Amino acid sequence: MKKLGFLILLTAMAAMLGGAAQAQYVDNSVFFTTYYSGNGLTGAPDATLRVINDGGSTAGNLYADIYVFDDSEELTQCCSCLVTPDGLLSESVKLNLTANPLRGIVNNRGVIKVVSSTTPFVAPTFATESPSAGLRVWMTHIQGTKVTLSPGNPVVPVVSGPFFITETLAADSNLGPGEQGLIENLCKFDYLLSGKPCTCQPEDYDF
Repeated sequence: MKKLGFLILLTAMAAMLGGAAQAQYVDNSVFFTTYYSGNGLTGAPDATLRVINDGGSTAGNLYADIYVFDDSEELTQCCSCLVTPDGLLSESVKLNLTANPLRGIVNNRGVIKVVSSTTPFVAPTFATESPSAGLRVWMTHIQGTKVTLSPGNPVVPVVSGPFFITETLAADSNLGPGEQGLIENLCKFDYLLSGKPCTCQPEDYDF
């Protein structure tokens, strides 16, 4: 009987530990932040934002609502890109995400924010986003190997090559009501002022 009781105890502990381990892998993140750098520099390769729909959270389509900021904290472009279950979305920073900036100035570096949503946040209706977990986001980064000072402005660093590429997961971030409302309104203003959202490379054309 003692052996039986001991086996039952071990089984119960294993079940509890297994449940705890499984719970640890539940990821409910809906908001991701990352950065781009070296964009448009002479000799620098392009960077890529990659997004997948894990298919396990909603078992349906999701949208990557993408917000691109320059290094002065100003929104320059935004768009909503469809990602189907188990789909892979690849977006070029140079050709898709920074090609039509609001002020006509292509920035070398800045911040990219992505909201995982069941509804697209697109012009001209701009329905409120419905954040829902299920997207996973990666970003390649262009790293320069040489930093000098600009001859015209000795306090401005200038990055040059040779260049190499790193890749990281975008950071799981905090999407509060204030942040969501702010980026949505900035995107509306961007469309009203420029009418040029960033573009979405379809899933069938991944690179």
